[in-house]
Amino acid sequence: MLPHIVFWILLSVVCALAMLRGRTDERIAAGACAVATLLTHFVLGPLQIKYSGVEHGLVALDVAMLAIFVAVALRSSRFWPLWVAGLQLTMSMAHVMKAIDEQLMPRAYAAAAVFWSYPILLIILFACWRTRKYEEFERRSNVLPPT
Repeated sequence: MLPHIVFWILLSVVCALAMLRGRTDERIAAGACAVATLLTHFVLGPLQIKYSGVEHGLVALDVAMLAIFVAVALRSSRFWPLWVAGLQLTMSMAHVMKAIDEQLMPRAYAAAAVFWSYPILLIILFACWRTRKYEEFERRSNVLPPT
């Protein structure tokens, strides 16, 4: 796994860009990621037994994140929230894998539970970067008379 500092830098950049350039969808997604990252430290078990069993607090947090991302995807006119919701669903399935097979190595469970956080942040970053082009496209398409 990448060092934690890489994740924190990426999260900070995504949140800053979402606040500066993003629309409501990007801001909600980035804010949810920031809050979930902070809450993760409170819901995980003690260090000695972390990821040795199903992390119920993390399950609840991941399900809440999935609900937020699905809600954003359902109300958005853009495609990126569907990708984010799908990746969050994939991340949530790690808990199902651990519940099915308690012998799943803690390190594999931990990797499966957090790996997709990086692509989710990169997608939100890309969405923030593309917001201006999307707004320009919306303005041009609203100006044209219907055919």
